[in-house]
Amino acid sequence: MEDERPDVLTIGRLAQRTGLPVRTLRFWSDEGAVPPVARSAGGYRLYGAESVARVELVRTLRELGLGLDDVCRVLSGRTTVAEVADAHVAALDAQIRSLKVSRAVLSTVSKRGSTAEETALMNRLARLSAAERKQIIDEFKEEVFGSLDVGPHLRDRLRTFSIELPDDPTPDQVDAWIELAELVRDPGFRARMRTMLELSTPVPGQSRPPGASIWWGKQVVQTVAEARERGIGPEGPAAAEVLSKLFGDADRAAVLLCLEAGIEAGAERYRRLVARVRGQYAFPDATEELEWLTRALHAADQA
Repeated sequence: MEDERPDVLTIGRLAQRTGLPVRTLRFWSDEGAVPPVARSAGGYRLYGAESVARVELVRTLRELGLGLDDVCRVLSGRTTVAEVADAHVAALDAQIRSLKVSRAVLSTVSKRGSTAEETALMNRLARLSAAERKQIIDEFKEEVFGSLDVGPHLRDRLRTFSIELPDDPTPDQVDAWIELAELVRDPGFRARMRTMLELSTPVPGQSRPPGASIWWGKQVVQTVAEARERGIGPEGPAAAEVLSKLFGDADRAAVLLCLEAGIEAGAERYRRLVARVRGQYAFPDATEELEWLTRALHAADQA
């Protein structure tokens, strides 16, 4: 047959030239991506020399992830490779984001040893839309911050406070969001945070709460960290000097009440989770400093 028409190829010869299986070429041919140029007397498909280049183009587009429908549209001139590529870039970006979320959820499940029910919940939390995530944070803000008696400046800060997971989050950001979403939806956590904020938030027209400096400033943690680095324990005269430097003649009982309320609420864990979700640098975990301060205040009270 080929001797009679050397300008044409059988599907078997086309397979040899391109290195593709006959069944693949037959499928592409049936779909219109690599149509035969003629048929033999016996009804067999025949392909021209240009079919080799066409097969290579189809193979390239398929390896890049294009479906045969898109390939046929490109080959027929109904669209361009650039137009199809642009659409596939967007689709791949969405797929990559989805895979990152899946990886983060599975990583969290692996670390926690989660049950099937916990896994399902984490997956739902991770795949919430931006509007749904915002609603969770807004509900938390309303319940915890909503009716606090604060000045205009602080109220504006609380109103504009947001915790947004970026469109292309890292696995750590997704992991932090899952944990944070579980935390802020917990009624017990909300109540404890509310108590802590009531004890530590400055009220207009009144003196600053003794415990405000703990949760609204970094200098307390820094001062305690420096004391610990110098080997100062929470009991004794040196610790008492640290307390005097931090709180002066403020009501130590009120300071301790606020401090313990924040520790019980998990304020430090919440602060670090927010920073991780935002992809921001999180200051070192201050849990040990806060516990040192608690012991120092108790020791000073018993002295």
